[in-house]
Amino acid sequence: MAETVVQVDGARKLRATLKAAGDDLTDLKAAHREAAEIAARASAALAPVGPTGRLQRTIRASGTKTAGVIRAGTARVPYAPVIHWGWPKRRIKAQPFLSDGARDSEGRWLPVYINHLDTIVQRIEGT
Repeated sequence: MAETVVQVDGARKLRATLKAAGDDLTDLKAAHREAAEIAARASAALAPVGPTGRLQRTIRASGTKTAGVIRAGTARVPYAPVIHWGWPKRRIKAQPFLSDGARDSEGRWLPVYINHLDTIVQRIEGT
């Protein structure tokens, strides 16, 4: 199974510093969520649209203290992973709309993410 990963150098140290400074890391959740929302909108634009368009409507973003997350599919749309990753035994070709959307929109979400991190670092240095 292929995976798209964006690694931010120093993110672990930043989280440790924030924790040591008494911050509960909710600021990072907001940064991760906002970046993921931008990537999710780009992914939705690339998602295959069948007769109902249900798959596209299930794409959503969230943020945790350690990552931005983009998900697709629900109990009523369980085929999202199969569409994204493919199923060679069933001759279903992968259509990695989530990975492609995140990669294609990197120029839009990365500056937003960096601005959030700069604001957090300035606040820590100012205290």
